[in-house]
Order: sequence, then C-alpha cells, then structure tokens
Amino acid sequence: MAGNRKTDLDSTQLNGATMARAAVLLMAYGGPSSLDEVEAYVMDVRGGRPLAPALLEEIKERYRKIGGRSPLLAITQRQAMALEEELERGGVQVQVFVGMRHWFPYIRDAVQAIVSRGLQRVVAICMTPHFSKLSVGAYFNQYDAAVKESGAALQTTYVRDWHTRNELIRAYAARVSEAIQLFSAEEQRSLELLFTAHSLPKSRLEPDDPYDAQQRETAALVAKRFGDLKWSLAYQSEGYTKDTWLGPRAEDKIRELAEAGVRNVLVVPTGFLCDHVEILYDIDIQLKGLASRLGIRLERSMSLNDDPLLIKALAAVVTSALKGQV
Repeated sequence: MAGNRKTDLDSTQLNGATMARAAVLLMAYGGPSSLDEVEAYVMDVRGGRPLAPALLEEIKERYRKIGGRSPLLAITQRQAMALEEELERGGVQVQVFVGMRHWFPYIRDAVQAIVSRGLQRVVAICMTPHFSKLSVGAYFNQYDAAVKESGAALQTTYVRDWHTRNELIRAYAARVSEAIQLFSAEEQRSLELLFTAHSLPKSRLEPDDPYDAQQRETAALVAKRFGDLKWSLAYQSEGYTKDTWLGPRAEDKIRELAEAGVRNVLVVPTGFLCDHVEILYDIDIQLKGLASRLGIRLERSMSLNDDPLLIKALAAVVTSALKGQV
C-alpha cells in the first residue's frame, strides 16, 4: 500500500556535510509519485475524508495527462542540493532537508533526520514566498508537532515570507522576458500579463491575513519591469469545498479578457515556484484550453524550479535567518 512504503529521504539528508552547524528545512506540499498513490495522497490532503469515486477518477486523469506523477519532490530535492552548494560557496555550512506536508518524506520524517544528525538549530522555510496562516501557518504547525513528538530542543527560525526578495523578482522577470518572445512583435503590442496564485478559502482567512496583499505586491514588482504592459491578478486551483474562495477566478478573468477583445495573454504564476499539477494541468491544459475556445492565445512563463536566481534568493533568506535578521 502506498501509505506504508519506506520514507524516501533524499541524498542531501543522508549525506550532508558532517561539519554542518545548522539545518535548513525546505517544506513543500507533496504529491503522488505514481497513479497508484493518488487515492492515498488525496485522502491525506483531505484529512482521511473519502472523495466521490467520479471525482477521484477525475483527479487521477489529471495526473495521467501530466505523466502519471507529480514532479514536485524531485524538483524540491534539486533545490535542496543546489541551496546547500550555494551556501557552502558563501562559507555557510548547513545541511538542507526536505519535508512534505502531505506525502513522503513527510515533515516529521525530515525532523527525525535533523535530530538524528545532532543538529539543534533549524531554519524552516516553506517553498512559497507568500504568507497566510492557512497555508504557511499549517506547515509550521506540522513542524512544531513533529518537534514536540521528537522530544528534541531545536532552536528554530521560521521564515514567514520572502515575496519581495530582489533575486526572486529578478528570477520571475527573467522568465517573463523569455516567454514574451513566444509572441510576435505585433502580438506583443496587445499582450496582457495575467499573474496567478493558488486560491485560499476567503471565508476562513483572518481579517489581517497578508496573503492577497503579498501576491499583489510580488506581481506589481515583476510587472514594473515591463513598462506599459497591462496586467492583472487572478486565483486558480480552488479546493473541493463549499467555501467562498479568493477571486477573481483565473477562468473568469480569461472570459473577461476575451469579452474585452484581448487576444494574447501571458500567464505568470508568481504564486508558485515549481512545476506540479496546478501548473502542468490547471494552467497548461485546462486554462489554455478555455482560452483557445474563447479565441485567446495563452502562453505561460516557465516555473522557477531550481533556477540559480531562486537558489540565490533562498540562500539570502537563510543567511539572514542565521544572522537573526528575519
């Protein structure tokens, strides 16, 4: 059974530098590594609540269309190795671990690995630059529970957000510059940028939750580098609940742009760092298909994944955290 398989700790966790004085924990959402794992993974996400068979088959079909698995773990492990190397070049000896919120290796597995290595100082970073108590806060809660269970006395610095880091904005902008070249000079004159981020249930957000404001701040900083190009922000990938979710929905925004006569749209998913089903299916297949039916040419800027500028942004965040500047 998928849920019982051996925890897959990456080589960064098993073979880290013995001289490391601190641990860095990169936390990501998780995803199935095969179609056989989809049901157990979805059950984990839903806290054990079963899903209607038809909806489960729909989710399996989405993974089938993107290759039968999520690439998220492999990408996060590459990020971890690159970050460790980048920090080492800067004279910072740390060991980087990977923990997933909803699949193997779980955050608790990473905490156990940190404790077994004798490391007592930890920088905890979610692989999303924008803070919400509903999202990043949930990762921190899972980490705290794992630390409590371990009985270890870990000194932890929690990185809440890092959405305005210059290296991060530069990385997104570089991806946008590359993607703009997919359009002809004539198409570029009427091109609009549509920034997207994962939606959250609006009805469950606290009044002072910064998530929406931070998403708009990142989008504005990236858009500023492209002069007069029109841009807007929309939310995607709502969950299967009856909550009221943050909007506007990306699908509704595409319909609005079509009605306004826009024919060329570049989607810039600044709310995400890596390729996963919300990018490879929700944008590349579902949203692109809708745009095509409405007469819009829709392209997407490539995900950052293990882009060197993203790694430099993470290294800067870690360095600041170790200096007590977060």
